[in-house]
Amino acid sequence: MSYNLFLVLILIVAIALILIVMVQNPKGGGLSSSFGGGGAQSMGGVQNTNNFLDRSTWTLAISMFALILLANFAIPRANNNNPQLENTLENVTPTQTTTAPVSTTKDSTNQ
Repeated sequence: MSYNLFLVLILIVAIALILIVMVQNPKGGGLSSSFGGGGAQSMGGVQNTNNFLDRSTWTLAISMFALILLANFAIPRANNNNPQLENTLENVTPTQTTTAPVSTTKDSTNQ
């Protein structure tokens, strides 16, 4: 039950992280500056938005990492006595080693 809860939370955090990353302005200038997006960063309030988006990206990434680790411990595990594994191992016989026959024919070029 808790594993399913972790999966749902991981999906919600992943979708939120994708949306937050797609909203951010690139800091390097890259392609957006060549299309006229370079001057938009000097407008009022953009710096505060960038700080919020940076912090929320890091928070979501760290929370996703923690949720994945916690979900690993919440995975339902069966007992070690797996009947399917035991049935398959009962039918296995020890392998017999065989050697390839040695060819005794002479090569016609070495006569």
